Amino acid sequence: MTITGAVSRASLAEARERLESVIDSGDSGLAELGGDLFAVLHLIDREHGLRRAVSDPARDGADKAQLARILLEGKVSLAALGLVADVVRLRWSKPSELADAVETLAVTAEAARAEAEGKIDDLEDELFRFSRVVEGEPELRGALAGQGLPDERKLGVVNALLDGKVTASTLTLVTELVLRPRGRSLEGGLAEYGKLVAQRRQRLVALVRTPAELPEAQRTRLAAVLAAAYGHDVHLNIEIDPTVIGGMSVEIGDEIIDGTIAGRLDDVRRRLGSG
Repeated sequence: MTITGAVSRASLAEARERLESVIDSGDSGLAELGGDLFAVLHLIDREHGLRRAVSDPARDGADKAQLARILLEGKVSLAALGLVADVVRLRWSKPSELADAVETLAVTAEAARAEAEGKIDDLEDELFRFSRVVEGEPELRGALAGQGLPDERKLGVVNALLDGKVTASTLTLVTELVLRPRGRSLEGGLAEYGKLVAQRRQRLVALVRTPAELPEAQRTRLAAVLAAAYGHDVHLNIEIDPTVIGGMSVEIGDEIIDGTIAGRLDDVRRRLGSG
């Protein structure tokens, strides 16, 4: 789900603007928009000829939009139909990047749904916690990401673990990644979706490793300090790591702020070694 072409980056930005217009319109179909966009993604991933036809930069945009309308009318909501027609009008560097864009819009629509329900924080936390569960339980990861179980069994496992225990958007996104990973690991897909959810709120995500649970007041102070330092709201993903010796480490993007005793000792060793 990486957009590389300059043309596609511009088109993705415009597609996101179109999505925001749909969201801001207050259309009652917001709860179904993400699911409808995922259904369109499945279609264009499955039908390679169709994907080439609706992403061909040499083909007139109005013709591509009309083709999308003919294929999808009556099968998805009017909001999704209009959005997809607008998206295929745009220019894409290659067919796969159109599909990636539709996936991005689908995830963002689910994040907007959670936001409208006052549950976007829950969505972020649940995606992160599930990724840590998967990472820590190889048998579960093998069952959900391997080829051994049919999709029906995988869906049953996901529902048994999550149905009624997480937000509807979390269940939708996890199910999507389990059944249709699109070439990614499950953990990698969860991380990508988590970043898109955070972008919905224009927040940075900080991975905080600490040996014990942080009190709420300390979490609040840490988030405020990081927000002041980075100029953005910061969402904290807390990972309890018994191997952390004192203090905590904070990872934001490629930057690591290490306040642990082990980290300080490593720094001392490096300094001594360089001498």
